[in-house]
Amino acid sequence: MELTIGAKAPDFVLEGSGGQKVRLSDYLGKRVVLYFYPKDMTASCTDEACQFRDAHESFSTLNTVILGVSTDPASRHDKFIAKYELPFTLLSDEDHQVSELYGVWQLKKLYGKEYMGIVRSTFLIDEEGILVKEWRKVRVKGHIDDALAFIESNMEK
Repeated sequence: MELTIGAKAPDFVLEGSGGQKVRLSDYLGKRVVLYFYPKDMTASCTDEACQFRDAHESFSTLNTVILGVSTDPASRHDKFIAKYELPFTLLSDEDHQVSELYGVWQLKKLYGKEYMGIVRSTFLIDEEGILVKEWRKVRVKGHIDDALAFIESNMEK
């Protein structure tokens, strides 16, 4: 399934931090920044999560929630959240079905080895569940500021 800007974002249910089941459609009426990242407690993923944490209030004032997704189990997400005081929900996609649905489960290379994994990506979904923007193969530096600036300048208040 190809994702299309302007089309309904694929709905899903995943286990969230704290053990709750989270459905994307539960957030209708709010904007959602849905970001996919490779692994809890790694340098770039921690940096990205902490930048989202630091900008959390700014996103909240724009009626926007942040949801992070990786293949880590929910118990590891709970530790990640506690260690870095993350004020948003992390979702566990252990079987990578949602990552595949959003096209971020891809062949990667590291030190000459190939493996399947999440390619860091972010999706912005509007209040009606429509995909309005995607950032693929994200570099962490400046990304959170770019996402926030896009919402501030392109979305109705």
